[in-house]
Amino acid sequence: MPFALPSFNNPAVPVEKITSLQNPRVKQLVKLRDRRPRDEAGVFLVEGYRQIRRALEKQISLTEIYYSPDWYLGENEPALIAQAEAAGAQLFELSKDAFAKVAYRERPDGLLAVAPQWKRSLAELTLKPQPFLLVVEAIEKPGNLGTILRSADAAGVDAVIVCDPVTDIFNPNVVRSSTGVLFSVPVVIEGSEPVRAWLREQRIRAVATTPSATALYTDTDLRGPLAIVMGSEQYGLSDFWLKESDAQVRIPYGRSGRFAQRGPSYPL
Repeated sequence: MPFALPSFNNPAVPVEKITSLQNPRVKQLVKLRDRRPRDEAGVFLVEGYRQIRRALEKQISLTEIYYSPDWYLGENEPALIAQAEAAGAQLFELSKDAFAKVAYRERPDGLLAVAPQWKRSLAELTLKPQPFLLVVEAIEKPGNLGTILRSADAAGVDAVIVCDPVTDIFNPNVVRSSTGVLFSVPVVIEGSEPVRAWLREQRIRAVATTPSATALYTDTDLRGPLAIVMGSEQYGLSDFWLKESDAQVRIPYGRSGRFAQRGPSYPL
């Protein structure tokens, strides 16, 4: 029987300490790296101090917190764990080896949470008078999708719509590379045809990005309700979006690998 430590917020409630790599909870956490077990359980993993903090800031329900002081990188971890427990998370302390088993980072920071998956529809999006949306089609790599979410947040995008996804938005690498932006930028998963019909209903212009376009984005009027549409890493946009978009634009590149000299010069 593992030794039980007192809870952060309630000393009368013990915290289970897990040391065995064969513990059922350790095995389940390892399984949750794969999509089918995640979908079957309806949960996903959130690893890292910054990601867990952002989840709590956005009032994402964390059902379980697993922590290992041997891996801490700073001094703020206990306060974050207490905050998660106060919000309803069940706490589990792991030994250093047990946490290394469940972590998917090469250098973990001793914090891992389990959160319920969610599904948001297009109808649930709250649009501004002039919305700025990003539509991505068939993104293949989880790390790229996470980076897109992070970039969308930095650019002030109101929502990201993922069409015909190849990768799962709840993949641990999406959560990690988004640095928790998955919790702050509304994300909708839907097929391309329903998304195109919805954009028309909302009178939002769809501008496709493709290297075959003749118009430069710098020469295109992008004011007003706008959805920028991006394709997959390998194949770009499908014929559907190329045909159904209201306009096509490209980013100019010169032979030197820098933006072409038309108007201002922008370094990469």
